[in-house]
Amino acid sequence: MQSTTIAVDLAKDVFEIAVSRFPGKVAERRRLSRAKFLRFFAERQASRILLEACGSAHFWAGELERLGHEVVLLPAHLVRPYRSLHKKTDRTDAKALLEADRNEEIHPVPAKSIELRSVTALHRLRSGWMATRTARLNAVRGLLREHGHFIPQGAKNVVPRVHTLIADAENALPDPLRMALAEACEEIRDLEHRCERTRKQLEALAPTIPAVEHLLSVPGIGNLTATALVAFVAEIHRFPSGRHFASYLGLTPRVHATGKSRHLGRISKQGDGYLRMLLIHGARSSLAAAKKYNKKDPLSVWALELRQRRGHNLATVGLANKMARIAWTVWSEDRDFWLQRQAA
Repeated sequence: MQSTTIAVDLAKDVFEIAVSRFPGKVAERRRLSRAKFLRFFAERQASRILLEACGSAHFWAGELERLGHEVVLLPAHLVRPYRSLHKKTDRTDAKALLEADRNEEIHPVPAKSIELRSVTALHRLRSGWMATRTARLNAVRGLLREHGHFIPQGAKNVVPRVHTLIADAENALPDPLRMALAEACEEIRDLEHRCERTRKQLEALAPTIPAVEHLLSVPGIGNLTATALVAFVAEIHRFPSGRHFASYLGLTPRVHATGKSRHLGRISKQGDGYLRMLLIHGARSSLAAAKKYNKKDPLSVWALELRQRRGHNLATVGLANKMARIAWTVWSEDRDFWLQRQAA
């Protein structure tokens, strides 16, 4: 039976369609508005539809699957090289999807449910507010340095010190700047409250998300990291091992090999930087606790020995790599970390 593959270049308003019935051949092209997009697929027989895993892709995947089609999401950064020989157009983008689909080494991205998309959105909003807060804190400290007022490092020092400076009528701080600084401090407090409310939302959602309970048993992984891993990764069984999962998160070293020479460099930093940041922060906290309380469990002993041999920063990244591998194990095997260790 002849199969039909349809590549869709997603956009905000206009969608480019490339229909292929034989590998490497485009039999039909269409250009559809958003209003006509679903109607086009509702009138067609069940087909295999290729989408680039980009903005709105998971929403459209759900809509197309409800119409009976099989939807395949391909990683955007792996599709991009297939249009390198052509100019960037919607037509070449759709054709690139068809070419990338023929490469067996490119693995699809699982489509996310609306629940996981909601958790992802909460994390993205909180991350954006945290970045804005950091920018405002740095701006306030920098502006005050221009007027001879130096605030020590640490977010907790900024707002109280600024309020003290504003209240002191004897210092040389210009009056127009006092009002602007007060508004900046109010914005910083508002951003902190938003981040805290979002954190509590994620904490309340955690018990309803499968696998989060097992991930919380891993040292260094809290509610933020656990919910982010499940929401961003979605399907853990697409990774054949913990090493592949750590590599996906960019926590494994770059390899340069030629002939008999093999060199391991710095970590690749591929994948989602937000997930990697959460794991590294968790590893840093876990390493500090292991040192402070002189923990004797195997993971803490291994991390402390690595810290002594290679230094604090390398030990932190090494522990984050180990945490990612443990997370893959407890998630894929549906069990807690400590229970696994006792069984061993």
